[in-house]
Amino acid sequence: MKNFSKLLSILIVCGLSVGCGLFKGDTSDMEAPSIEPRFANSGKIELKVNKVNVVSEFTPSFRRPNVEHLFPVSIEKTARLWADDRLEAVDYSSPKTAQVIIKDASVTEELEPTDAFFDKDRIKYHATLYLIVKITDSNDLSSAGTEVEAWRELTIPADTPIEDKEKYWNKMVYDLFNDFNQRMDYNIRKYLGPYVAND
Repeated sequence: MKNFSKLLSILIVCGLSVGCGLFKGDTSDMEAPSIEPRFANSGKIELKVNKVNVVSEFTPSFRRPNVEHLFPVSIEKTARLWADDRLEAVDYSSPKTAQVIIKDASVTEELEPTDAFFDKDRIKYHATLYLIVKITDSNDLSSAGTEVEAWRELTIPADTPIEDKEKYWNKMVYDLFNDFNQRMDYNIRKYLGPYVAND
């Protein structure tokens, strides 16, 4: 039993990535639509498991400073769509399951007042996606896992009209998932390689 536990601990691997960004400016070049992005064009990652389960452990508070519920493009929903578009179970005889766990899908806002007469107060938004992919067996023991925590920041004038705010918010979420999709693809192939059928 001791040897099994030691072997199991050796097999458990984890990759953590942090992506960030800060952008300011006008909205003239922002074309991100107010619907969740899809990832089918990135191709399927075929996993040697019998199924892929997606679980969200994130509970929105619906209270400021959290404002993710105001965003037209939901980070949590997009994370579920990412798993559906990118991950596919291809070994139905396997005792193993892929678990996709959404740990964080939040957005917070913070007012940044200014003392300068001609400057405007600003609002800083911080969006976070923290997601784990792990392979477990029938006894719910983890064989391998990887995680990515990606984030983006946005600072805009406090008096930005709501229609422009939504353009900024949408672009921030799209950019967040562009970062996340690349990093998680890399991590899965690196850390979960033995369980990837089409690597």
